[in-house]
Amino acid sequence: MLQPSLVEAAMSPALLLRLSFALVLGLSVGLAHPAPDRQGDGEVAEFTGQRLALKRASDAVLGVQSTATEGASTIDTLGEYRAGSGVVIASDGLVLTIGYLILEAEEVELVLDSGKRMPARVVGYDLATGFGLVQAVLPLGIAPAQIGQSGTVAEGEPLLFVSGGDDGALSAAQLVSRRGFSGYWEYHIDGALFTSPARRDHSGAGLFNARGELIGIGSLLVPSAPGDGSRRAGNMFVPVDLLPPIFAELRERGVSRASMRAWLGVNCVEQDDGLRVVRVSRDSPAETAGLQPGDLIRRLDGAPVGGLESFYKMLWNGGSAERDLTIEVLREGRTQSVPVHSIDRTQTLRRARGI
Repeated sequence: MLQPSLVEAAMSPALLLRLSFALVLGLSVGLAHPAPDRQGDGEVAEFTGQRLALKRASDAVLGVQSTATEGASTIDTLGEYRAGSGVVIASDGLVLTIGYLILEAEEVELVLDSGKRMPARVVGYDLATGFGLVQAVLPLGIAPAQIGQSGTVAEGEPLLFVSGGDDGALSAAQLVSRRGFSGYWEYHIDGALFTSPARRDHSGAGLFNARGELIGIGSLLVPSAPGDGSRRAGNMFVPVDLLPPIFAELRERGVSRASMRAWLGVNCVEQDDGLRVVRVSRDSPAETAGLQPGDLIRRLDGAPVGGLESFYKMLWNGGSAERDLTIEVLREGRTQSVPVHSIDRTQTLRRARGI
């Protein structure tokens, strides 16, 4: 049995609980790579280094709470008050989170392990990836997490799931699939990370490898993490490899060029013969054009839409963000051509008036 060090003795119960989970992950790594019969100083140093790296990863995760701007359209789907997690990624208090937590937010607070709340401001929101950046207004005194490479993580590799805030927790996870993901809300990313077991505190949570490097930011709860239709629930994480290409733009301008793309305002699900509209956003181009829930989208500008991914790429790559389109739908057994004028979604989002 390991005896607590003097440092451990001074730790809070919450931190000790987090480290106990980290040791579970360390043991799982050890089972995959058995140590030699006689453990030398090198192995001890490696184990100690791993524990310190995992502790730093855990310490870098905090809670994120926000209140949406009055009249924000996203209140309809995301609510006025939102809570999740974020990961400190820079020494000046820059926090990476999932964007829907801070989308159209008027007020943002960061919740530390101690329960202390710190004011923050929105730096940027990226429609293309789903990432969000917030900046602490006051010094956090928290060392930033190390950024890893999500593309190097192998399926089956043991990982560390960390959420922050009042109910923050830490547990072992496993990568079960890496694949493209298309959301019904006009969203697609390549290389999404799917983990198991499922956790409900996934929003903005950090996913770390055994070296304590951040490899993903939590986004969704999914019914089938492997993607094969099996009922093995899990979580979808946005891979950090999507961050470097947009980071400078997002931090300096609050948005990336990739996010300035055509938007319709329809939520769709895939069917064998097209895309079924299940919701039309308020004050959106789709609503203005008269698209309705129940419509079956079959063609965009004369071309078959296929699945969500192909539909989105036709929409985003077919020209400027603001342009005239023709959508062919099947409605009540009749084919109709609906003219729609797409717009740049980033221009419709409300921004905070203050911090």
